[in-house]
Amino acid sequence: MTSHSPHPGVPADPTPTPTAQPAVGTSTAAGRAGLVLRHALDEGLLTAREPVAGFLDTDGVRETVRALHTAFAPVPDVLHTFAVKASSLVPVLRLLTGLGMGCEVASPGELRLALDAGCDPSRIVLDSPAKTREEIAEALALGVALNADNLDELDRIDALRPDGCASVVGLRVNPQVGGGSIGAMSTATATSKFGVALRDEGAREAVHRAFARRPWLTRLHAHVGSQGCPLELIAEGVAETYRLAEEINERLGRRQITGLDIGGGLPVNFADDTVRPTFDDYTAALRAAVPGLFDGRYGLVTEFGRSLLAKNGFIAARVEYAKEAGGRRIAVTHAGAQTATRTVLMPGAWPLRVGAFDAQGHPKTGPDVVQDVAGPCCFAGDVVAEARPLPALTEGDHVVLYDTGAYYFSTPWAYNSLPRPAVHGYVLDGGQVRCAPVRDAQTLDEIAAESGARHADALHTLR
Repeated sequence: MTSHSPHPGVPADPTPTPTAQPAVGTSTAAGRAGLVLRHALDEGLLTAREPVAGFLDTDGVRETVRALHTAFAPVPDVLHTFAVKASSLVPVLRLLTGLGMGCEVASPGELRLALDAGCDPSRIVLDSPAKTREEIAEALALGVALNADNLDELDRIDALRPDGCASVVGLRVNPQVGGGSIGAMSTATATSKFGVALRDEGAREAVHRAFARRPWLTRLHAHVGSQGCPLELIAEGVAETYRLAEEINERLGRRQITGLDIGGGLPVNFADDTVRPTFDDYTAALRAAVPGLFDGRYGLVTEFGRSLLAKNGFIAARVEYAKEAGGRRIAVTHAGAQTATRTVLMPGAWPLRVGAFDAQGHPKTGPDVVQDVAGPCCFAGDVVAEARPLPALTEGDHVVLYDTGAYYFSTPWAYNSLPRPAVHGYVLDGGQVRCAPVRDAQTLDEIAAESGARHADALHTLR
């Protein structure tokens, strides 16, 4: 199935249609998942007591980061930051900072995680669209870079910015170049909540005045969107931002804007193992749309997230029951909306490939049976894959949800007070699997504590 692009002249971004159970081999996602799953079962990392877990391929992450750096190697000055929301796990952030990445954060919590991971404040960019005065003041005191979301926020920064402040400050603009095939992931539409809308009446002049009044305002930021946005659309948004920077500098008669934060947003192919588009594809699209972008005139900042981790992780879950309803077979598993929220709530936009494995972690064999793969949450829509042809799943089998290394297991939903699953990092060393803990599974005591157990009698005192 192919979606129609709402942006004239830009090729439509195909909605990913997951393939059937992929072929098994150590060079495939299924082959790697099988090896790791068998190791996890042998080592007690996946049990009846902890029936769902996330797994992250750390060597895969290293290779993906290397590909990003290689694609942007011609740029004399570039800071690659990782969008912390894509994997808000301190060990993952520590791994990425060790690979030369900075951090893009959008909340006080994400800032804390980046700092705990050891990221230098000068390599952190704060992008929240709802920064409080306290958050702005803290970032400025730390030397964290800020991208103001609007002109009123610049007024706040005026009042809070101390003398000698080391923070790089930018302004986010919305180039209003249109949206991709997933509206919720498109941030450069006419009415997007992000940035200063450049095509609104008077907005462009207001931006010019904002820079003229503030010699310390030295960066422009734009982010067109992510999944569902074709490269040509993303590149057009960057080109519009580049043209604005040139225009501002020319009018001011000086190179006040010295940096462009071009965001992230590289889409991910969820249909099969192939990585497409690649970072090389992205830089080629940028060169075609903005020939001067890589000539060193501007330092660049990127904010990739999903494209760095998605294909380097998977979720494994035990099948608890298999049943029939209305002639449809249903496998009830422990991976549902609590850890695959987007897929359950927007299945047309976020379909996932599902692998079927037996109780020992070996690929299931036998004829395919059309079946639903459901989760444990107590609402009817908690289905991660509908009418999917797979070998018949039975109690004690396992399912693997591929390409879930970003957002899925790292940002669980606390529906039904289901515990957050454990997350493990792994490497494959000569066919052998080695794992390390990333996050422990949440305990029932921790769930109770988060749910206010310490204040159990507090409401009675209000009588």
